[in-house]
Amino acid sequence: MRENDRDIFERLREGETILPGDPQAYKMREASYATKKLLLRLNHSADPKEIRECLSQITGTQIDESVAVFTPLYINYGKHTKIGKEVFINFNCTFLDLGGITIEDGVLIAPNVSLLSEGHPLSPQERHSLIPKPILIKKNAWIGAGATILQGVTVGENSIVAAGAVVSIDVPDNTIVGGIPAKIIRTIK
Repeated sequence: MRENDRDIFERLREGETILPGDPQAYKMREASYATKKLLLRLNHSADPKEIRECLSQITGTQIDESVAVFTPLYINYGKHTKIGKEVFINFNCTFLDLGGITIEDGVLIAPNVSLLSEGHPLSPQERHSLIPKPILIKKNAWIGAGATILQGVTVGENSIVAAGAVVSIDVPDNTIVGGIPAKIIRTIK
């Protein structure tokens, strides 16, 4: 079987760069529109149970009843997002998850946070390609308001990403980072 005969979502999850002329590229857009349909219902509900049920459909996993999501929430695909227990996601967050997003137990995500597991090459000739790399937010991390976590980043256990930070490199466990680009501010004792 040729490489691009494999399912595009499997290839994305494995970190394969998707070229603009990929014969399965249309599937990404179709899946995004299907997710958008579910997001319309999720984002117009004030019932926590209904929000979790919609999010379970979007992610294809059971969202635990301990998870709280304040809508609106925006996700472009959903099936590559995994959410643990005791997670809180505040208003107006955006998850681009084709590369994979894992949010472990006890994570706090403030308003206007962006988790972006997808990017593009720097070269103008290749820029329409899609480069997926997973994001991992480890247990008890706190992502501050307006922070952006870029593709391929792991935020360590118990760590804090300050409000407005742009994180492009891994954050060690028990560390506070902030700024653009984010840098270590101090260690949490």
